[in-house]
Amino acid sequence: MDYNTILVTKEDGYAIVTLNRPDEMNALSREMRHELEDCFHTLERDDSVKVVIITGGDYVFSAGMDIKEMAALPDGDIDDYFASMISYLQKIYSFKKPVIAAVGGIALGGGFNLATVCDMIVASETAIFGHPELKFGLNPLFDPLRRIVGMAKAKEITMLGEPIGAQEALRIGLANKVVSPEKYMEDAKTIARELAKRSAKALEAVKRISDIVPRLDRNSALEHEFEISALLFSRSERREYMETFLEALKKRKK
Repeated sequence: MDYNTILVTKEDGYAIVTLNRPDEMNALSREMRHELEDCFHTLERDDSVKVVIITGGDYVFSAGMDIKEMAALPDGDIDDYFASMISYLQKIYSFKKPVIAAVGGIALGGGFNLATVCDMIVASETAIFGHPELKFGLNPLFDPLRRIVGMAKAKEITMLGEPIGAQEALRIGLANKVVSPEKYMEDAKTIARELAKRSAKALEAVKRISDIVPRLDRNSALEHEFEISALLFSRSERREYMETFLEALKKRKK
């Protein structure tokens, strides 16, 4: 998987996708968005990969959209340009496997969007999140953020555009973990290795459930979740997982 703007490496059970435009602070150019979409299509079909970590390195996750590219955009290309933004974000948002954003440094605008369409965020203590788009007369991407932090906080973040430090991100539920700059990638890898031990179908089911049940009434939500449970229970692999769990329990009791 050779690309110009991203690096892809595979570990045991998971892959790491690194944004690789350091001279441009990992600005999300059209080429980078296309390569991310292609990469996630490929990784979704790769059974050896059960989890994906996306990062930008220790100093910057992504400073946002490529402003130089956008400023030079002909009027006739605007629709296609924004369609490419929707397309790559939808691919990551709907990815069947867990996606962890490992954020070191700044994640602004489009970079913040990219982090919020992932399933978890592991942040370095140096991470800074922010939506400065209104200062440029543009609207920030609202809904993925709202789903994480709630309506009121999402309005505050997007309307004021003030930067959010890592500890505040943890406090409001935006980040799942905040660790030292030396350890945030290792923590992301630890989570990835743990998730890679889980049933791929069960992980996919949790992602699907988390998307569907918030739209249902309470009874329908319960019914939907137990329908999924019944389907998973009918799979032969559940016996293997249960036997492994019971065996480990016996060893602990001894």
